[in-house]
Amino acid sequence: MSIPDAVESPATPTASVVAFANQKGGVAKTTTTLNLAVAFAEEGHRVLCCDMDPQGNLTMSQGIDPDTLEKSMYDVLVHHISIREVIRKREIDVACASIDLAGAEIAMSTMIGRERSFQKALRDVLEDYDFVFVDTPPSLGLLTINALTAADRVIVPVQCEYLSMRGLIQLQNTLAMIRENLNPEVEIEGILPTLVDTRTLHAKEAIELLEENFGDRVFASRIRKTVRFAEAPVKGMSVLKYDPDGLAAHAYRQLAKEVLSNANR
Repeated sequence: MSIPDAVESPATPTASVVAFANQKGGVAKTTTTLNLAVAFAEEGHRVLCCDMDPQGNLTMSQGIDPDTLEKSMYDVLVHHISIREVIRKREIDVACASIDLAGAEIAMSTMIGRERSFQKALRDVLEDYDFVFVDTPPSLGLLTINALTAADRVIVPVQCEYLSMRGLIQLQNTLAMIRENLNPEVEIEGILPTLVDTRTLHAKEAIELLEENFGDRVFASRIRKTVRFAEAPVKGMSVLKYDPDGLAAHAYRQLAKEVLSNANR
C-alpha cells in the first residue's frame, strides 16, 4: 500500500511590520503612524499600532491617558509580559506607552539580546494582524533600534526643510548598521514629505532635493500643513474620524493606496 505524500500545511500569514522613524522630532511621525493605520483599517486591514515613544503621543491621540496605565510597553520590553496585556481597542488597536518607557533603555542595557526584545514581544500577535505600525521616539537610541530590528520596512516622514533632511543621512547610516548586524531584510519603504507649505519656495526646493537624492523612494503623496492635525489629537481621535472629508484625511487615504500598491508589487 502506498503511503500518501504528506500534505504541507500552508504557512500562517503574519503581519508586515512597518516602523515610522526619523530622529528629528516634530515631523508628523505620530500623526502619520496613526492616520495611515486608520486609513488601512478603512480598507479592511487589521492593524496594530505600537507606541514606542516615552512621550506617549500616539497613546494620547486615541484618547488614552498614559498616566492611568498600570502596564505599558515598558513592562513588555523590560519585564517580558505579553504585549496583549497593553493593547487597548480604539479606532485601531494600540499597544500603549507611558513615561516609564523613558527608563527602558537603561533597564535593558544589561540584557543579552536587548535589541530584539520588541521583536520577541511581537511574536505573540503577528498572526492576529495584517500590519503592525510602530511609532518611534525622535532619537536613534535602543527603542528605535528595537523597532528597526523588528521591522520589515521603514517609512520616514520628513519635514520639508533642509535641517530635517540632513537627519536622513544619519538614519541611513543606522539602518546600514542594523542590516549588517541585526536585520538584513529591513528596507526604507519610502520617504514622506510632511508639513508641506505649498506657498513657500523653500518647501518646493526641499522636495526637489529629496527627489534628486532618493528618486522614486519619495512618496507621491504629500502631507500638507493643516490646523486639523493639532485639533484631532486633543479630541482623542484620528484626523480621518475628526475631519473625514478634509484635505488631511484625503492625503492619508491616498498614501494608504500608494503604500498598499507598493506592498502588492
